[in-house]
Amino acid sequence: MMHTPLDPRSPLVFDSRDLPRRPGAMRELSATVPAPMGLGLELIGVPEGTDLHLDLRLESVTEGVLVSGTVTASLEGECGRCLRSISRPLQVSIQELFAYENSTTDATTEEDEVSRLQGDLIDLEPTLRDAVVLALPNHPLCRDDCPGLCPDCGVPWDELPAGHRHEQIDSRWAALSKLIESKRQE
Repeated sequence: MMHTPLDPRSPLVFDSRDLPRRPGAMRELSATVPAPMGLGLELIGVPEGTDLHLDLRLESVTEGVLVSGTVTASLEGECGRCLRSISRPLQVSIQELFAYENSTTDATTEEDEVSRLQGDLIDLEPTLRDAVVLALPNHPLCRDDCPGLCPDCGVPWDELPAGHRHEQIDSRWAALSKLIESKRQE
């Protein structure tokens, strides 16, 4: 399968040319890059363009370059119960082997099984995207004990007085309710 050539100017593409191709060689990398589009789920994610702080270690191993480290970002979203805004930090660990072209790993694995270097370039975006999205809650909460919204008026329960309720009359009993009300007025 032919890959689209990587743009070395892309913020999540890193050049490994200065990392010697001998096992044990290592280089540390710290960078702050803008978050790519779509880094999240429906209710919560990292807004496009916000800072991603990368603290990485690139290690030369027999089959390629092992990239490991942490990614720190700010999450924005809304609570799945009360719809209030959520803003909190996120830190995830990443570790991925980027196989050299024509290495044993390249020859013994399927195309989508292992990440590959393109020349000396490492595209960190798919690895970063997987790590961040998998760390996000499917149903984010503003706090663990969030009571949610009143289903009748839509106001957050914790903003309503104790004993708040709405009169619910079953439409099948509406005629009887009118009859009782008219008898009371006589």
